[in-house]
Amino acid sequence: MTLAQAVKAQAIRLGFDLAGITTPEPPPHWPVFQDWLSMGRHASMKYLEDPRRADPRLVMPDCKSILVLAARYPAPDPLPNPPPFRTTEMGEGRAGAGRVASYAWGRDYHLVLPEKLKSLVGFIQQETGAPVPYRIYTDTGPLLERDLAQRAGLGWIGKNTCLIHPELGSYFFLAELLLGIELEPDPPFSFDHCGTCTRCIEACPTGCILPDRTLDAHRCISYLTIENKGSIPSELRPLIGNWVFGCDICQAVCPWNQRPKPDPQPAFAPRAGVPAPDLTAELSLTPQQFNRKFSESPVQRARRRGYLRNVLVAIGNSGEAAAVPALERVADGEDALLAEHARWALEQINSGINHT
Repeated sequence: MTLAQAVKAQAIRLGFDLAGITTPEPPPHWPVFQDWLSMGRHASMKYLEDPRRADPRLVMPDCKSILVLAARYPAPDPLPNPPPFRTTEMGEGRAGAGRVASYAWGRDYHLVLPEKLKSLVGFIQQETGAPVPYRIYTDTGPLLERDLAQRAGLGWIGKNTCLIHPELGSYFFLAELLLGIELEPDPPFSFDHCGTCTRCIEACPTGCILPDRTLDAHRCISYLTIENKGSIPSELRPLIGNWVFGCDICQAVCPWNQRPKPDPQPAFAPRAGVPAPDLTAELSLTPQQFNRKFSESPVQRARRRGYLRNVLVAIGNSGEAAAVPALERVADGEDALLAEHARWALEQINSGINHT
């Protein structure tokens, strides 16, 4: 068994589902990414402008190989396929329930995967009998991860911009280990299995998925509910439905995600009350309660203020008259951002009441 084969086998033993090796050459889609940036479609995510994404060796000059890994997370129930479907349907079959993207149901992958990568580094150094220069990333560094993953043979970049594996679909995290030793690279994944299918494009409620396999972050529900720290544009609020953190729609309609998948590792299993939170109850979360509920959870990225903003929009879309007293309290509160979204939610509910 070669060192490359041994390293990939050890990665699988550590809980990764896919492992591939590529070289630190510049990513092939860098010009497309540059054009995407120049058009401002990354919205407020200025960190994406880091020029080191043009070449992994700008991140680690002595890099000679890149090990690309994938770890599955829970897959939600597939959405009706083909679309259209009602994007404002309340999740889990309960009125007044929100929806959280499935990657955030369990423990934060930024806490889980680096430990496995460090263990893998220890294995490599034991096998080589010497220290090995390395860098660890789990979407935390200036790399074009999906480009590297495709070149390492893990799958193709779909029309929804996700990396898709023909057996595992697209519900998985990516991680990279930049190494200062040469390992035999895997052949790139050279097939595009999207074909003429456009279900993800048609299903996106906000129309954020573009024909060139990029998206306009300004309109993406995941961006609006996570990275965006300000007001959600009023014209997009009705299209967000009951999503309070992220979105799974473009993956949930994908044919490659329709088949049942094995359970992911326990760390990513759903926590109680996270996949479908009670919207009205969430409005009463104090800062301490929010931190306890979402301890070591990706939802922390939105912070309590952003999360409650999203909850207010979801309540407005749910039409839950029982939430009116709670909304009125927020509308009269001192936080201008939350008060604005609470007033909008009240307008939606009152409009629905007046038309019934």
